[in-house]
Amino acid sequence: MSDNIKSAKALTGATGFLGSHLMASLLSNGYSIVILGRSTKDERLHERIFRLLHWFGIESLVNQITCVEADLTKDNLGIEDEEYSRLCSIVDSVIHCASDTSFAESKREKVMAANIGGLKGILEFSKHANIDIFHYISTAYAAGTGETYCREVPSIAKTFTNVYEESKAGAEKIISLFCEKNSIKLSIIRPSIVYGDSRTGRSIKFNALYFPVHSMQSIKDIYLKDLNINGGKKASIHGIHIDKDGYLFLPLKIYLHGKGSINLIPVDYFVNAALKIIENCPKSGIFNLTTNSPTTFETLAEYNEQFMKVRGVVIGYGKPSDNTLRNPAEELFDRFIVPYRPYLADNRRFDRTNTDLATDNLNPPEFTYEIFKTCMEYAIGVNWGASIFTIK
Repeated sequence: MSDNIKSAKALTGATGFLGSHLMASLLSNGYSIVILGRSTKDERLHERIFRLLHWFGIESLVNQITCVEADLTKDNLGIEDEEYSRLCSIVDSVIHCASDTSFAESKREKVMAANIGGLKGILEFSKHANIDIFHYISTAYAAGTGETYCREVPSIAKTFTNVYEESKAGAEKIISLFCEKNSIKLSIIRPSIVYGDSRTGRSIKFNALYFPVHSMQSIKDIYLKDLNINGGKKASIHGIHIDKDGYLFLPLKIYLHGKGSINLIPVDYFVNAALKIIENCPKSGIFNLTTNSPTTFETLAEYNEQFMKVRGVVIGYGKPSDNTLRNPAEELFDRFIVPYRPYLADNRRFDRTNTDLATDNLNPPEFTYEIFKTCMEYAIGVNWGASIFTIK
């Protein structure tokens, strides 16, 4: 991979979901990139990146990339002095996309270490490289739980849904103070929940939107197997049966804390909007990459019923009482969706004033059944990611 780059953008998180799509878009638009990342125990960084280039079908652009083994927690990114100085001389901006996206409180230390502790090296590098602008990929939910209308302004939230939101809000503050002190322009790009490509369904990650659907498929498969045992002699299990239309009747009451919606954007919109911001950001700003038409969980349940050929799902609101009897399918589904439950009925709405100006009013497509179907067919086709890099 090329080491003769004269001017490049430094990118962290290039092996992740959003970072890989940004990498592909930047390369396709002619940019040179210095990728700051790490190898795994099984694969070198350049091998990981080339595998992604192959998946995106842009192997021919490999010479626009310089891969650099870097540790964001170390001075000089853990890079030898001569190489570090060379990189500082060729980088004109930084796109910081690397983060730990875990929601679990049990992983607080790990999340904070990655999302807060990992800032030191990349911020120092930005200063030493004398960059013009720092782009930080945050989350719309850095606004916290205390706001219902989330403006494109610094977060002052005190409460958050989970440690991930908290860490991203904390990182925004640290980066903002650093950039202000060092006269570096800053764009904070805040996407909501990102799913696969709305046109093709392709994705390299299947969480968030996909998790309830994947959970439903797993439960359905369990009961179909049980119903078909011994030549299909079991007509019903816990009230679960195949109805006259061939649908699996699966009595499943899903409890949400209240009415709300899910703010979904496709990764193709994220990439297109982020690229416009990266290319046309004359001054510092915060940008909510969100939709003004969020999808209700009721709609998602209807889409899932049609796609999975499952009936019997009912949405309940509030917390079930302690003596509410839950059937095995309900108990299993509850366990599956614990991390994502707060986002399934969210009442936060997002200001897009800065975003609309920077992106020429570019908006994500409405989340239709056809888009849902396209994305889920792809996810199932690659076994929810298990065979992701063997299918083009």
